[in-house]
Amino acid sequence: MKKILLTIFLLGSIAFSSKAQDNVSLTVQYQKMMEKVIGRIPEVANSTSNKIMDFAKSLIGTRYRYASSNPEIGFDCSGFVSYVYKQFGFTGARSSADFAKKGKAIKLADAKVGDVLVFTGSNSRVRRPGHVGIIYSIDEEGKIKFIHSSSGKAKGVTITDLEGYYKNRFLKAVTVME
Repeated sequence: MKKILLTIFLLGSIAFSSKAQDNVSLTVQYQKMMEKVIGRIPEVANSTSNKIMDFAKSLIGTRYRYASSNPEIGFDCSGFVSYVYKQFGFTGARSSADFAKKGKAIKLADAKVGDVLVFTGSNSRVRRPGHVGIIYSIDEEGKIKFIHSSSGKAKGVTITDLEGYYKNRFLKAVTVME
């Protein structure tokens, strides 16, 4: 009888110990699953900006055309930006000055992919809007690339680093999509 009780006790202890390990294992599995879900929140939250960038990127190479927002014939800078945002429900801005006024001003340090950058025209000493682009990417070091339609050597929709020439012309960052 003692052997039977001892056997039952040992089996019960092993089963209980096994259940405890399963619970720890389930807790770890749950924690890992939640880390994946939480890690994807920014990705999901920014899905509109991802769609905007995918659409804008599909227009790379479209030629520059002064005063145009028509992809068939080309874009000027604000024509490109207004065309892209129009596809996502934002209307009401067509010129670089319109984007500077209609968008909500934000600090460059707080800007995110999909926000609009407003620049001076080609003369950086005249501090009024004359060019716009959309933030395309921001790397871990905070280096910004933007997509725009350039009348410069690129002669059309291209991606450019925010440095040097464009950094000197930078006026403000605005967000147009909430």
